[in-house]
Amino acid sequence: MFTGIVEGTGTVAALAAAADGSGARLEVEAPWLAGELRLGESVAVNGCCVTVAEPAAAGFAADLVAETLRRTALGGLAAGARVNLERPLALGGRLGGHLVQGHVDGVAKVLDRAPVGDGEEVRVELPEDLERYVVEKGSIAVDGVSLTVAGVGPGWFSVALVPHTLEVTTLGDRRPGDPVQLEVDVVAKYVERLVAPMRAGANESSVAGRARR
Repeated sequence: MFTGIVEGTGTVAALAAAADGSGARLEVEAPWLAGELRLGESVAVNGCCVTVAEPAAAGFAADLVAETLRRTALGGLAAGARVNLERPLALGGRLGGHLVQGHVDGVAKVLDRAPVGDGEEVRVELPEDLERYVVEKGSIAVDGVSLTVAGVGPGWFSVALVPHTLEVTTLGDRRPGDPVQLEVDVVAKYVERLVAPMRAGANESSVAGRARR
């Protein structure tokens, strides 16, 4: 479990596809993590939870399976690209952002961005299958960064980025057309799942009632 509070960034050293096409190996340089990661531990890369396959003095390597490459934008990373990094929340630690699983729900494009005071407002594409989970003033993770939804419209949502976020995450680098990874609030998905049987039952009762009349 993560919080969406990015600890720092790393640089992609290499992304090598497996010979059989089953996945890829991602190598990330992050000297500030030296000695902090062990084999088998989790780390979020642009909001996608991956497992450390090879700790290194300058960073780490992780294996990306085919499902990860299909569902995220990690397969499009090139050497030299900067990525957001976060280690899992420690038990008893502060939950400064919101509950983030590191399970990417979709990939969308940055639509536009505009300066607002010392920060910026960024509008991001909102895939149709995720629209019902995104509400104004709710939470969403964009490339692993916990953000508050500032506005929602047909096919888009907007977020306000303060100077600190622009400085310490990769969101300051994203330009219109660039892909970003989205994770909606998991609480909304659980609520939808829990109320679905109730809604189905209510609909059946309504149909039965009309039939008796």
